[in-house]
Amino acid sequence: MANTKPQDPLLEEQGITGTAADVEAVMRKYDRESNTRIWEGKPKIVVSTVLALFSLFCIYVTMFANFLEQIRMTSFMGLVILMGFLTFPAKKGNLRVNYLPWYDIVLMVLGSGAFLFYSFNAHAILNTRLKELLTNPMYTAIAVTGILVLAELCRRSVGLPILCVATFFLIYTFVSGKTLSRTSYEMFYGDNGILGTPVSVCSKYIVVFIIFGAFLERTGVSTFFINLANSLTGRYAGGPAKVAVVSSALCGMVSGSSVGNTVTTGSVTIPMMKRTGYRSEFAGAVEAAASTGGQIMPPIMGAAAFLMADYVGVPYSNIIVRAILPAVLYFMGIFIAVHMEAKKLGLKGISRDELPRVRSLLKDTYLLLPLIVLIYLVCSNTRTMQFSASVAILVAIAVGVINNVVTYIRSCREAGTGAAPGEVCAAAVGARGGAFTHKSIFEALEAGGRSCITVAVACGMAGVICGCITVTGLANKLISAIVSISGSSELLGLFLTMLCCIVLGMGVPTTANYCIMASTCAPILISMGIPQIAAHFFVFYFGIVADITPPVALAAYAGAAIAKGNPMKTGFTATRLAIGAFIVPYVFAFSPSLLFIDTVWYEVILIVITAAIGMIGIASGLSGYLMRPMNVPERLVTIAGGLLLVIPGILTDAVGIGLIALVVVVQMLMKNRAKTA
Repeated sequence: MANTKPQDPLLEEQGITGTAADVEAVMRKYDRESNTRIWEGKPKIVVSTVLALFSLFCIYVTMFANFLEQIRMTSFMGLVILMGFLTFPAKKGNLRVNYLPWYDIVLMVLGSGAFLFYSFNAHAILNTRLKELLTNPMYTAIAVTGILVLAELCRRSVGLPILCVATFFLIYTFVSGKTLSRTSYEMFYGDNGILGTPVSVCSKYIVVFIIFGAFLERTGVSTFFINLANSLTGRYAGGPAKVAVVSSALCGMVSGSSVGNTVTTGSVTIPMMKRTGYRSEFAGAVEAAASTGGQIMPPIMGAAAFLMADYVGVPYSNIIVRAILPAVLYFMGIFIAVHMEAKKLGLKGISRDELPRVRSLLKDTYLLLPLIVLIYLVCSNTRTMQFSASVAILVAIAVGVINNVVTYIRSCREAGTGAAPGEVCAAAVGARGGAFTHKSIFEALEAGGRSCITVAVACGMAGVICGCITVTGLANKLISAIVSISGSSELLGLFLTMLCCIVLGMGVPTTANYCIMASTCAPILISMGIPQIAAHFFVFYFGIVADITPPVALAAYAGAAIAKGNPMKTGFTATRLAIGAFIVPYVFAFSPSLLFIDTVWYEVILIVITAAIGMIGIASGLSGYLMRPMNVPERLVTIAGGLLLVIPGILTDAVGIGLIALVVVVQMLMKNRAKTA
């Protein structure tokens, strides 16, 4: 879990922001991943060591092992279940220290044992005739045990929504005529169930990138990103909110977690926004909206991007390139909304004297080296993704050591002599949080292992859902139903798909949500003539925005906890600010040029320009301010013009520009009249 300690004690004392305890309480209430067991002393060392060893095992397997795929995936899931029951208690609010009840031990042994049984007997099982597997009750009992224990761990670590969805599809599978033995075989032993694409990609790629993110976080790159955002945007109107947008985009592309990024950067930016004059709900919403967008910001883009590359059948570097323009438009929309709100409220920026200088930050650009190496290796296609991430981990360790030396030298210079005693310099390094030691490496491995649990469990349950859809042929029935309802209207088909993604995404991790949508809704869009990669990006985006869409808006709740605001109001405000996430997918669905599909450079430029102007119009209309406060008719005309501009087409662009230009002229006349009055 990310650090939840607010960075300004004075603000905390004044009640301007939530305390660390406030944030942790809300996170434990709404975020399953934060509701973990409490280990201390020797038990903590044992559990931490298990998690760290798991990370090393994942790196070894992805780099060197030549295991059979079934052996690799089942051993991975067996270890995930072992760690999962060591980490997550049976219910929320369990604060007992060093407590592991007997029934959790039984479930842990049975669940991990079921998957490890498959690991040690994979060759025999694969060589056994299907009829023998279906008629042997031992194989059925092992499969059912593994599925049920995984479902229980899902309830603890991920939550009930995805479990309810999986239960519905399993019931549908039985109702459609599949027997228990057949269903358990397909879900546990087959290639379309738990051991399907989601777990395969998770165990091969995702875990290594999660571990890389844990190492990168400990190099100090998050602090660098926040300082960079401060230096670039802090002095302008509403500067702290703009800092939140930029820093969350930069930090979020590494973390890939909406809630984690909200807590990490929000503990710094939300107090700054409140001190400037923003309302609690607005401050929390800005951070939540920007942090959620971190999952669509290349190069990491959260775990779902790796799955997309596998589903679509293109290199991951291809996904990165296509994601750039939509991500820029998304954050542009939030940035403009923040700017208009600041202008409307008359808010100022931060004094230059309080901000770091860009020139001074240039000395810390070496912190970006792991990301640069990763991007180069991935985009050059010279190495596999997992090899690239493993190399980037080694580079992150080297950068951490270099940062130690640099911080040590700077601390000595600040001591006044340039050669202060070692104890003084070391103390200064510790005070600045710059020490990267063997303990940091261990903590990164531990954090990476812990973060893998929920993603792996979500992928496993998503595999069950996808398996049920495949076995029953439900996908074809859904395609026929929605195509029949929408008729020849692509817009209606897209709208129905959007609703499915948002509803299923409420409380469901982005990774699992994308897996479900890629199996159900993406084929619907493809059958309607939308390019494959555009269809997958569409469901990807709307799976993500569920993190800020009420009533289950986990990122908004985290932001509200830090800001001491109303969670529901924060969620609705975040939805308004992130309006780009609801519009941009329609743009690249109707005009795939935004994703560099079948286009030329001047078409892309035209779409970007018109979409950007459209985002300005929509953001201005929603905030009620352009050059001056707007009345209701002006707001409606501006929003209409913005919507027309984001819809590709010469006629819609011309009308949209005309409407926005009309409002601009009216605003200028009103402004001049106010000056002369």
